Amino acid sequence: MSVFTKLCLAGAVSAALSACSLIPAYQRPAAPVAAQWPSGEAYQGLPKAEGKAAADIGWEAFFVDDKMRRLIRLALENNRDLRVAALNIESARAQYQIQRASLFPSVNASVSGSSQRVSGAANGTGQASISHSYSAGLGFSAYELDLFGRLSSLKSQALENYFSLEETRRGTQITLVAEVANAWLTLLADSERLQVSRATLSSQQETLALTQRKLDIGAATALDVSEAETLVQSARAEAASYTAQVAQDENALALLLGGPLPADLQKGATLEGQARLADVPSGLPSDLLERRPDILAAEHSLKAANANIGAARARFFPSISLTASAGSASKDLTELFKAGSGSWSFSPSVNLPIFNAGSLSANLDAAKVAKDISVAQYEKSVQTAFREVADALAVRGTIDTQLQAQQALVASSETSVKLSEARYRVGVDSYLSLLTAQRSLYSARQSLIAARLSQAANRVTLYKVLGGGWQPLQQDAAKTAG
Repeated sequence: MSVFTKLCLAGAVSAALSACSLIPAYQRPAAPVAAQWPSGEAYQGLPKAEGKAAADIGWEAFFVDDKMRRLIRLALENNRDLRVAALNIESARAQYQIQRASLFPSVNASVSGSSQRVSGAANGTGQASISHSYSAGLGFSAYELDLFGRLSSLKSQALENYFSLEETRRGTQITLVAEVANAWLTLLADSERLQVSRATLSSQQETLALTQRKLDIGAATALDVSEAETLVQSARAEAASYTAQVAQDENALALLLGGPLPADLQKGATLEGQARLADVPSGLPSDLLERRPDILAAEHSLKAANANIGAARARFFPSISLTASAGSASKDLTELFKAGSGSWSFSPSVNLPIFNAGSLSANLDAAKVAKDISVAQYEKSVQTAFREVADALAVRGTIDTQLQAQQALVASSETSVKLSEARYRVGVDSYLSLLTAQRSLYSARQSLIAARLSQAANRVTLYKVLGGGWQPLQQDAAKTAG
């Protein structure tokens, strides 16, 4: 067996010695939330926690409208935040590979040659001499034996950081899907508000013209005309405001899409038509701990902090580094690889910490504090998730009743306006009665739009906060499989 083969075997054996680990045994912290969702009047009529969980429902199965699906696909392909999240994953993967590589010797090949001229005065012969030396070999330098698991702990930390970023990316994807859906719903809602304000402006202008004619024949007062003019200008201001709001909604959606909003997308789209969203069972709080990306990311960060404690503990123990090489050396290049030219070197070193002014203890204390911080952050993420789901369930339990009441209010307000207009035209009622009825109808219509938006947005929110499912696009799945 050659000397170099022995060195390689020694390196492999030393790598195997890294089984010793000083990482504390990990235990998931107890969830600081109740085992069940809140109950009460606001949570009546919720879907049962049965069937497929939210995390198992793909977004394409949840969002059934083709236009919304098209928007979500565009965002998933072009959104810059998602690209940054993906690049962070690549960076974390590279850092893990770097840390993992430190567990193994880094073997390098080297070839060198040197020539030296020594003057005759220096060598004592009176004649200058020229000497040559050549060498070639393989070896590794400053390879640390991981006897106490310091490098393994750092590798585990890097791996958990990688997993955390992977979950962060998944959370970013789910958030992006929800943000695109909500931005689209908001755009449709504001477009309908703009239509209502324009219709109201047209109606108010007709009323103003009617009031002016009645003033001309003495059937109305100048105050009636002034009030009618006030309503016209108010409706004009509302229309202008919603015109700007629709443009801002389009800009916000374009930012999420990573490009301009397709021109043909808004044709025929209505807020009421977007209500065909799949319902989501509420599940149990414990489901969030295993499926929601932000909680999983926080737990992986906690595991990384736990692994760092192992690395800090290992610093208290001796570290052994090896430097070795094997090859051949000769004064003549033609003799470099001939018999008898073999050479080798082996230089182990041991570093034993004796006095460091408490820096190692402080480093361990810092690692433990970092873990405690990660525990608190994990618990906060669980509490935040619980609160978000509870809030969404409260809206889900009451929004249908609110929407039904608002629809009934619009119907009754429309009837009131028709009756008031008829009575005003024949002079039975004053303009004040018509004015009150018109204002009530306008407010009821705007509130109905808000209720429809709240209903659709609530299902999107509930899907998101329950850890809504995520499946990659077909092209992404094909790349992964390839």
